[in-house]
Amino acid sequence: MDRAQKEKVVEELGQIFESSGVVVVSHYEGLTVAEMQDLRAQMREAGGSVRVAKNRLAKIALDGKSCAGIADLMTGMTVLSFSEDPVAAAKVAEEYAKKNDKFVILGGAMGDTILDRDGVKAVSSMPSREELIASIVGCIGAPASNIAGAIGAPASNIASILSTIEEKAEAA
Repeated sequence: MDRAQKEKVVEELGQIFESSGVVVVSHYEGLTVAEMQDLRAQMREAGGSVRVAKNRLAKIALDGKSCAGIADLMTGMTVLSFSEDPVAAAKVAEEYAKKNDKFVILGGAMGDTILDRDGVKAVSSMPSREELIASIVGCIGAPASNIAGAIGAPASNIASILSTIEEKAEAA
């Protein structure tokens, strides 16, 4: 890799560290190509990405960034999992680590907050952006359906009262 390619990689990594909602740093020593492709596919499906980069270049890219504290995690065979959604990459990484012992989460960063192993686990248990939007829409829609039901209820009550009166009149 020549100097121009290294500069390009450092620039790309810098963009990842600045624009991602969460970055998870993990060791992947011993993963097969198929297992790594599976991880990439799962991450892509969740809206995230996986990137293997040289630790030295990643540390250069971290210099001056708000999440520079994760540079200490860059030892050995590391892989970066990241996503704009502050929860997606952590969820996928956590699920993958449960299924594969060779994938070991070291920590990460969420904005300028540095996360240890337990921090990544806590972030992964939070609801994702889509889940939050769905619950908000549900909360907004519930009062509207209650109002519609309340407005429709008196009419059905009046109709049942009138039918009862009519039945009594016919019976008499």
